[in-house]
Amino acid sequence: MSEARRKLTTIFCADVQDYSRLMGADEEGTLATLKHYRDAMARLIESHDGRIVNTWGDGLIAEFPSVVEAVRAGVDVQNELAGLNAGRPSAARMFFRIGINLGDVIAEGDDIYGDGVNIAARLQASAPAGGVIISNTVYDQVRNKVAVGFDFLGQLEVKNIEGGVPSYAVRIGAEEGRAAPMANPGFGRQAQPVQPAPATEPVRRFNRIYAVFGVSAAGLVAINLLSWEGEFWAVWPVFAMGMAAALFWIGTARVDRGFAMLALAGIAVVTINLLSWEGRFWAVWPLLGLGIAAALRWVTRGRGS
Repeated sequence: MSEARRKLTTIFCADVQDYSRLMGADEEGTLATLKHYRDAMARLIESHDGRIVNTWGDGLIAEFPSVVEAVRAGVDVQNELAGLNAGRPSAARMFFRIGINLGDVIAEGDDIYGDGVNIAARLQASAPAGGVIISNTVYDQVRNKVAVGFDFLGQLEVKNIEGGVPSYAVRIGAEEGRAAPMANPGFGRQAQPVQPAPATEPVRRFNRIYAVFGVSAAGLVAINLLSWEGEFWAVWPVFAMGMAAALFWIGTARVDRGFAMLALAGIAVVTINLLSWEGRFWAVWPLLGLGIAAALRWVTRGRGS
C-alpha cells in the first residue's frame, strides 16, 4: 500500500451539466459524445502538463503543478468543446462545468483527497454550463498572468471551511449563447459583482505591446541608416526583439508551448546562421537535434493512441 503524503497542487474538477437528461434522451449517443469530449479534454489537460487523477460517470478530476496552466487548460477545454457543440443540435449539446482550486491535499498512490479536492468539486458544482469557476487561491496566482477577465461571485459555502471560499468566474470569450456569470446570492451576503471589462481589452493590450516592439525596431534601423558607417548592426537587436515578441506570443497563445519553443529555437538557429554567413550551413546539426526532440515529445505525449 502506498504511503500517504501531503502536497500542494492545483485541482481541476469537471462534470456534465444535465447529464441525466441527456442519458434519458439518448443513452448510446450521450456515452459516445462523452467519450469524444473526454478525449479532447484529456489531450488539452496533457498539453498543459496536467494529469488526470480519476474519472467516474460524467466526472473528471485532474491536477496540475502550475496554477496558470490549469486555468489555461480550463479555458482551452471550454473553447474547444464550444466548437464541438456548435455542430450539434441544441438538445444534444453537452456542456461541462469546471471548478479549479489550489490547495493542500493528501496524495496516496495516484489518488488525491482532502478539503482541497472538496473545494474544487464544490466550485465545479456551482459553475454554469460551459463555465469555469476558480477559488481565491487560484485567482491570486493568475489574475495578472492569463488573458481572461474574472467576475467576483462572493463567498462559496464549503463544508468544514469556516466563512466559505471567495470564488471567481472566469470570463471566457464573448460567451455567446450562454448567460454571463453573475453574483450568486446563494454564495453569501458578501458577494460583490464587479463591472466586466471590455472583452477586447486583452487584445488591445497585446497589440500595444507588439506596437512597442515594432516602433523600437524601426527606430533602431533608422538610427543605423542615419549614422551609416558601412555596417548594418541593427539587424542583431531587431532579431533579439523579434525573438522576445515571439516568446511573448507563445506565452499567451493557445498553442502547445513545447512544440512552439522547439520551432522558435529552430528559426533562431537558422536566422543566426544566415546573418553570420561564412559559407557553411552549420545550422543543420542543431536543427537535427531539435527535430529529434520534437519527435520524442510527440511520441511520449501519446497523441497517436
